[in-house]
Amino acid sequence: MNSAKSVLSITLIAAIAAAPAVADDQQQAACSGFGPQAPRDIDRLAGSNRRIFSLAPPASEMNLCNIHFHNNAEHKARDFAIFAGDGQDGVRGGFKCAIGETLSKAELAPIAEPACHSLKPGDTIEVHWVHSSCDVAPGKGLSACLSDSCANPDLRVEAQVFTLVNDANALNFADFAYAGNQVNGLHQAKAIPDHTGAPVQFHGSTTGPRFSEAACSPLQVSWSVRPQCAKLDINSLDKWCQGNVFDEGHAHGVRKLVTNPALLSEIR
Repeated sequence: MNSAKSVLSITLIAAIAAAPAVADDQQQAACSGFGPQAPRDIDRLAGSNRRIFSLAPPASEMNLCNIHFHNNAEHKARDFAIFAGDGQDGVRGGFKCAIGETLSKAELAPIAEPACHSLKPGDTIEVHWVHSSCDVAPGKGLSACLSDSCANPDLRVEAQVFTLVNDANALNFADFAYAGNQVNGLHQAKAIPDHTGAPVQFHGSTTGPRFSEAACSPLQVSWSVRPQCAKLDINSLDKWCQGNVFDEGHAHGVRKLVTNPALLSEIR
């Protein structure tokens, strides 16, 4: 990849990161000419976007380049279909887990301070483990997923939706973190949940509140979204937020669900 294209790609990702969220009154006609978008309802398989690209390799054959999470689920499925609202610039929008409605008093016991600056027991999050085909080390943001010599990588996102509980016996986020772990010379999370249903794989894009059906993401992402929620100890997530190589200390906002079939790929 020549240096000019590399700089262009890096500049594109930087511009995406810096762009302001799209206000409701700016959401007009659907954008055209873009590839399939995300997030989506993974229980609905239909889609008519024909700009299909090859699915990225399995995560085990790629480098983990970033871990981050969103407040509430960006995607929708039967297990996380409780609408939280549109939110403000994506904050507190999205969907919640059904299991969050049946938690015990102990699981909902208050914590001294909000976890990761804004979260409390009972909240839903969607965690994204981002993987790149580039020879890169994990770091902050999408820019960590490419390099001067690899400006157009395959990208894969493994996603899991959690309900946060105040329970040390629930899943521990440290078990799914990076902490310098390498397998066969590749940077890898220590684990990714494997007990929450077969992941639904599809072609999509980057997410976040900077995009909408009128302002699409140009980046191509292979998604792998698990269809069931799991309980996660909120204290373990807060500990991770206090220091990690990704410089992630807070929840990100969500992009509104993409429903226009012209912006969705068909799930096979």
